[in-house]
Amino acid sequence: MSYGHLDLNTVWFVIVGVLFTGYVILDGFDLGVGILHLFAVHKDEDRRILLNAIGPVWDGNEVWLVTGGGALFAAFPIVYATVFSGFYLPFMALLCALIFRAVAIEFRSKHPSPLWRRFWDFSFAGGSLFSALLIGVAMGNLAWGLPIDAEGEFAGSFLGLLHPYALLMGVTTVALFAMHGSIYLVMKTEDALQARIERWVNPLIISFILCYALTTLATLLYVPHITEAFRRQPWLFVLVVPLILAIANIPREINRKKPFLAFLSSCLSMVGLMSVFGLGMYPNLVYSLPAPENSLTAFNAASSQKTLAVMLTIALIGVPVVLAYTASIYYIFRGKVKLHKSSY
Repeated sequence: MSYGHLDLNTVWFVIVGVLFTGYVILDGFDLGVGILHLFAVHKDEDRRILLNAIGPVWDGNEVWLVTGGGALFAAFPIVYATVFSGFYLPFMALLCALIFRAVAIEFRSKHPSPLWRRFWDFSFAGGSLFSALLIGVAMGNLAWGLPIDAEGEFAGSFLGLLHPYALLMGVTTVALFAMHGSIYLVMKTEDALQARIERWVNPLIISFILCYALTTLATLLYVPHITEAFRRQPWLFVLVVPLILAIANIPREINRKKPFLAFLSSCLSMVGLMSVFGLGMYPNLVYSLPAPENSLTAFNAASSQKTLAVMLTIALIGVPVVLAYTASIYYIFRGKVKLHKSSY
């Protein structure tokens, strides 16, 4: 199928960004629930409620990560090869954390022993925290820049990925996911447990805002290429206004006892954050530091135009199906969590 003069490279830059944004929003609250699992509850029944709040949806949410990775591989294979070779150890650690977390969800309720359940509680929380941290560190390195040689290969080391900016981005991501997960739990719980979790939301919002402010300041001071697009096109700062309003609306809706609207505001905040990140990166997918001329972009690292066109046709058919499936699952499992004999 021909798409005329459509800029397929930019279209696929946006599609990959949308897929990873979907993952951040959907699996973000899963990971946030895991981060809060040990701290926001006091008894086994409460922890079971938290597990069952994400039980029907957590595995479907992670499909967005697989889909985003597949789209990156097909549309920008050079980027996929460079990133996965450079981030090999972190990605393997992330994969292990996600697997261990999934096993914890399934295994925890298989035995009534308190010691057994405590072990899997720590596994679930630890896997969630570590996963969120690694996702943030990866994004921090993409924003900061990676040492890429003239052949497009990663020329750094594992320890070189753990610089202060990347770790700050990791901590900010943990704070963001914890806030997002707490709002989701307010929406899915009731009575005393809901009241206890509600008290966590505002401190978590404050923690995220402080981390976000520090990350923004560090970006302005030390990562000038991210802000270059905003300097060239000052009107893009208008896009920051909805982001700020969405964040500010979260505590307002929580105080109004409107958890769904608070969760929607949290989702819109994450869309805004990913949009600002994408605008700052474009057209770079992997910024090369200290040699910007070696950067991998949506144009020099893409598949052929025919491949991009065929993939776009498939995406136009498949993405609506995925969205419809996701919407139906959330509709079916809407409402408050109720424990029964088949629950985790």
